[in-house]
Amino acid sequence: MLNFLIFIVAAFILYKLLTSDFKKKKEVRNKEKEHLAATGVMIKDPVCGTYVPVDGDIRVKQGDKVHNFCSYECRDKFLKQLEAK
Repeated sequence: MLNFLIFIVAAFILYKLLTSDFKKKKEVRNKEKEHLAATGVMIKDPVCGTYVPVDGDIRVKQGDKVHNFCSYECRDKFLKQLEAK
């Protein structure tokens, strides 16, 4: 019985350590993306919100503004939204 309790406590501690590590890594990645967006290296995809490089290949020019996209799927959704207006 004591071995079982020790195993449960050890498993819980391991679980907490791993989930905490994943949360910290996610926060760091988000801060890096926000920093790159603030410096102008990356911009936000207008459809899905993913950060993409400013010099990315998938773009649509609308007047003077250039929209960058993470995928052709997002670009096509954006173009359909423009056509609907």
